[in-house]
Amino acid sequence: MDYVHLIDPMPAAIVCGGTLLATVLRAGRADCVATARELAVLLHPAFDPERIRADLAPLASDIRKDGVYRTRPRPTGDAALDQAIRAMVEGHSAAMLMSHHAMARKSRLARAQRAAITLAQAADLAPVFGLAGTLVSLAQLSGHGGVARALYLNAISMSVLATLYGLLLANLLLAPLARAIERRAEREESARQELVDWIAAQFAAVSPRLRRAGGQAA
Repeated sequence: MDYVHLIDPMPAAIVCGGTLLATVLRAGRADCVATARELAVLLHPAFDPERIRADLAPLASDIRKDGVYRTRPRPTGDAALDQAIRAMVEGHSAAMLMSHHAMARKSRLARAQRAAITLAQAADLAPVFGLAGTLVSLAQLSGHGGVARALYLNAISMSVLATLYGLLLANLLLAPLARAIERRAEREESARQELVDWIAAQFAAVSPRLRRAGGQAA
């Protein structure tokens, strides 16, 4: 099979350019910029819970040994998690950890959902512009008393390719990217929640000792 015949810049420009323009007009510039950022995140290494847990192991040891009053936060390189842990240590409360984590989680999931919705809209629009490319191609045949065979075959080829490009763009690129963003967000949030629960458990383990020590001192 000669795949060279499947490459035509004109229908590709109509489908890709039309889909991009229509998505920006429908979703808005802000959503499209947010989507581009989420797509860029897919190119970065995934959240590594094992590395973070190893970085947090000394903190957990400090909490068990000295309690949260003498513990100092240890950076993990993850800004949201570091902020939540700092709030717990400074506020001497696991509730502060959970509160900051919940707010950051809500923000991350909202960004992922925003990007997924925008890509889903683009996936819906791509076949429409495949049809538009088909109509533009067939329109080249109008206005000619006798259509040359070469012109006729070229118009038919462009129309078929425009439809094909629209379907491929929607189902092999845009829709899978939307699901990839959702799946990555789900996996990351599950891993983050396990880490937060683990750190909170270290605090909970020393809290009874802190309360007993406080009662004996009184």
